[in-house]
Amino acid sequence: MPASYVYALGRIDPRFPRLSIEKEFAQATGRAETVNLTDRQALRQVLEQNRYLVKQLCWVMTIGGLETYIVVPRDPGDANLLVETLRPNPQPGDVDLVVGMRGPLAPPEMCNGLLVPIVAFDQLYTFDRASLIASIPRPERVAAERFREAAGEVFDRIMQMTDNAGATDEHRALNYLTVRYPAIYAAVAQAQGRNSSLTAVDVRPSTLSGVRNIVEVIFSFTDRAADVVEKQFLRVDVTEEFPFLVTKLSPYYDR
Repeated sequence: MPASYVYALGRIDPRFPRLSIEKEFAQATGRAETVNLTDRQALRQVLEQNRYLVKQLCWVMTIGGLETYIVVPRDPGDANLLVETLRPNPQPGDVDLVVGMRGPLAPPEMCNGLLVPIVAFDQLYTFDRASLIASIPRPERVAAERFREAAGEVFDRIMQMTDNAGATDEHRALNYLTVRYPAIYAAVAQAQGRNSSLTAVDVRPSTLSGVRNIVEVIFSFTDRAADVVEKQFLRVDVTEEFPFLVTKLSPYYDR
């Protein structure tokens, strides 16, 4: 398939592509000091001490519980970023963000027969849900606990969207906003303070699209008592590998 851009949120884990690599790793582990370490901690320590093994492993990105990509660094010097995805104490809220180019399906020998697209990443960030939400600026009039709950709801909703592999314009825009534009979290918290719920998130091509590929992301808030719908929207440019904001969140009126 032709190369395309990816802006994906998921989890990355290493695998042994061949028996010889697994045996080589076992020998390296035998030479390392791993007393009182968990298996995960030992794995990270061995890879940090034996960098040649990092490139030998197969790094699989799972999204929504499905094996979605094999990720490789476009710049070989970024291989250390893969080691950072190995948290010493992994938690359910751990997330890896991959920004890069999706290429062809991996050959069977690359990762023990796993046939998924290869993504060559330019950026790889590792964070957790709680830290992301804690870093979002909170509106002064919104209580801290209520804001955390509202922000968590938005984050989980986008993460759980069906088939969000971060490869379409729609999903790349949403994933970008999730980690780069805190105003969407504030808008949801403020709507809840007005007794409204976030009932829909729609993405459609913008009328501004021409030479540039621009999409509109529309958030619909429904009053819980009056059932009146209020909409807000923004525009995101997804023409190239790195999406960016075109217009900030503002009221939206159906045409």
